Amino acid sequence: MAPESPPPRIHGRARELGVIGTLLDRARDGHGGALAIVADAGTGRTALLDAAARRAAPGFRVLGTTGVRREAAVPYAGLHRLLRPLAGLIAELPAAHRDALGAVTRGGRGGTPFVLYAAVCELLGRAAEHGPVLCRADDVQWLDPVSLEALAFAARRVQHDRIAMLFAARGGQGDPDGLAGIRRLPLPPLDEDASRRVLQDALGEAMGCAVPYAAIGGDLAEEVVDLACGRPLAIRDLAAALTPGQLSGTVPPPRSLPAGSTLRSLNRHRYLRLPPGARRLVLMVLADEWVNAATVARATRTGGIGPADLDAARASGLLRFEGDAVTVRNRLVRSSLWADASREERQAAHALLAEVLVQEWQAPARLWHRAAVTGEPDPRIADELAAAARKAQEAGRYADSWRVWQRAATLTGEDGARTDRLLSAAGDAWASGRSRRARSLLRQVRQVACGEACAARADGLRGEIEAAAGSPAAAVPMLRDAAERLARHDTEAALGALAWAAEAADASGDHGAYLEIADRAAALPGAGSDAAPRSALLLAHLTGTATAIRGRYPAAAGHLRRAVLLGAEATDPAAQTWAALSAFMLGDGAATRSLAAAAVASARRAGNAPLESYALMVAGRCEALLGHPPGPIAACHDGLRLARAAQLHAHTAEQLATLALTAGFNGDDTTAQGHLDRLTGPTGGRGITRAAAFGSWAPAALDLAADRPADAAARLRLPGGAGLAHPPARLLAVPHLVEALVHTGRREQAAEAFEHYRRWADGTPRAPGRAALARRCQALLAARDAEAAEHFTEALRLHEAAGAVFDLARTELLFGHRLRRGRRPRAAREHLRAALRIFERYDAVPWTARARAELRAAGETIAPAAAETAPPPSRAGTDGGAAPVTADGFGELTAQQAHIARLAAEGATNREIAARLLLSPRTIDHHLRNVFTRLGIRSRVELARLIR
Repeated sequence: MAPESPPPRIHGRARELGVIGTLLDRARDGHGGALAIVADAGTGRTALLDAAARRAAPGFRVLGTTGVRREAAVPYAGLHRLLRPLAGLIAELPAAHRDALGAVTRGGRGGTPFVLYAAVCELLGRAAEHGPVLCRADDVQWLDPVSLEALAFAARRVQHDRIAMLFAARGGQGDPDGLAGIRRLPLPPLDEDASRRVLQDALGEAMGCAVPYAAIGGDLAEEVVDLACGRPLAIRDLAAALTPGQLSGTVPPPRSLPAGSTLRSLNRHRYLRLPPGARRLVLMVLADEWVNAATVARATRTGGIGPADLDAARASGLLRFEGDAVTVRNRLVRSSLWADASREERQAAHALLAEVLVQEWQAPARLWHRAAVTGEPDPRIADELAAAARKAQEAGRYADSWRVWQRAATLTGEDGARTDRLLSAAGDAWASGRSRRARSLLRQVRQVACGEACAARADGLRGEIEAAAGSPAAAVPMLRDAAERLARHDTEAALGALAWAAEAADASGDHGAYLEIADRAAALPGAGSDAAPRSALLLAHLTGTATAIRGRYPAAAGHLRRAVLLGAEATDPAAQTWAALSAFMLGDGAATRSLAAAAVASARRAGNAPLESYALMVAGRCEALLGHPPGPIAACHDGLRLARAAQLHAHTAEQLATLALTAGFNGDDTTAQGHLDRLTGPTGGRGITRAAAFGSWAPAALDLAADRPADAAARLRLPGGAGLAHPPARLLAVPHLVEALVHTGRREQAAEAFEHYRRWADGTPRAPGRAALARRCQALLAARDAEAAEHFTEALRLHEAAGAVFDLARTELLFGHRLRRGRRPRAAREHLRAALRIFERYDAVPWTARARAELRAAGETIAPAAAETAPPPSRAGTDGGAAPVTADGFGELTAQQAHIARLAAEGATNREIAARLLLSPRTIDHHLRNVFTRLGIRSRVELARLIR
């Protein structure tokens, strides 16, 4: 007997599987519930039901039914299939319930609906007495109404039974009415990474061998993933139909689902069921993809489309009616229906559009549809469309221009002009935030013969898109190679490609590549002193950054200052952003903010979505690292929304990492963890090392806020002393590492870690924020209190000069702690009060608690915070002993004793506690004896049990 094949793996559904798992776990414990998975066809509803059944086995009894279109009018058909395994339990039910269910199992007349519904509830409850039960109902849109109502009735009443009920219904045409009151579990389309993994599995099945994930790339994979629109079934159908020529790359990728595909047939059947007028409307929208309400109104007057046809088209789910526009539901629907449409149907759709597009601004579209009726190249109309596209491009209307460029290219017969127009279409599609469309157009460029300069421009654009929307590590060689070929034709374009390559290298953590790219830029023809201002700015930025990477900070400062000066005169958003980065490396906070804000404004005026996203990404990251209050950064939130909308995965990861880091600085564990959870997806497999490094820094910042310096040091120092994986991030995190190491008694290691940061701070003397952090590190490392006070005082002055409010508060806290330990409580209280005011202003809860504790330890009577005054919950044990207390509820203990008790309960030895608090082990022992006496305990074990 052949072994059963393993079930297909499910990708991209971790959240949904977790929700279903929770439902099953609660049902197993006697807290039943129900979920309705409502999603489009092909998104994997049945796969989730199957996964739920596998997870439920063997502890659950699994009952199932599936709606069948031909049985939708047969009463009790769905219940009959579901309840047949429970026929033996029906005899145990009351007579009224037995009779009602007799109509289901044996045929005949049934009772009233309520009696039947109650009988189903009772029967499932009896089954659950013998063990938990999972009821799964698939395709419930085709269940007969009586069965659906009965199952939904039961699903709304299983809260106290060991019953889990799962329904799956096809969306897009309205949810089945019978599912009212049942919690929905939406199933969105798969993201790009999950789609590629489905394709990996599907190709492995088709080829009979495992396919490595790294091989799922190139034009073929991109086209399949883009065409499938996140539907696993579509990906599998496309993969199964790929020809050897398509797999080898000698034949273009598929442009639609195969003819026998389930989804293609479904869309075709929906279309054919429409009345003739509605079909004309659907084809008209397919031909233009987007039609406004005024155009639809004109079509209803001239094209034989009536109000009933509009309602039918809306109900079909093939189109979207959004505001004053009608669009195709998605590319999968359009490609399927357009592939099945006859030549006559397509020509009729184009002719109708040519007739109803009468507004002046619709002239390019009217020209296109008039030419499309014949389907032949038309140089005159192509030139008119190109002129219209250029006009829209110059006005920054990239969402319009890319489409007109594409249509001009379609009507162009000569290869060279056609390639230029396709390349313009790709560039404008990218500028409008349509990364997938831009990639699709670039794939068309590859299919047309073109010269070296044109091919280099296409590869450069492909690399730029990859850096922002894909993998920066993969973008580096693309951009570097494109620059090498562009250098023979256009030095400025080559320099721009190298600048983006350097950015991608930094994002991927490959600073060896960054240095090599900077050297290439300096060797370009015309890269001398007479270079154009934009080129001079890029060269100064690249050279200065490379020099800083090599550790020659004073030499780097000169180049970076030149970039900042040139940035003040620049109008190009990318150049302004690189100037802002140069200012940040110099530690010039005012120039950084000014240039970053100018870059964002320039990109918005130009209508360039990727450049705006990049400028927002840099602005947010720099703002977070300049020591300002770590509240919500507007640039990050704006950038995150834009990056997600434009599917700029690398930018999304960077924004999430920055938001997580700012929350970590603030000690906001919940917010930081939420961003880190979402960060895992975008960084997975994309080589976004910079985002991963900042994401790794965030938990260390949380540890410092929660007074866990040992944990913070462990996070910031990977095995072998490697630290964070991104060298600049590692350098920026040194002040945190020094603080963590000093508070765990490892001063020598802290001094060693500080040395590189000191050289950086000394090499950029006009950076007050950086100098302040260096002084703070020196204060922490100082052996004598007088020396520490001198460094702390200077650090506070520099923080104020830099406007770094939050860093100022942290330095005040550290200074106050040092003064208190030096038996100068009066002086300590002044600094601790200042720290507390700032922490409270910015709602930094853990830091506020630490400042309050320090003030109490310094002898100040301070009103407890609301959280501290709330009585601890009763946790009395069954043995009648004292109830354990929380770590903040120590009763008569002083703040110092409470702190020591908490550390001891966490397992720290007397020597470790002494090193952290700058006390002697003998003093710690004395405090612990007093703690034991006041709490009425005798050992650390009892202390650990008491404090939770």
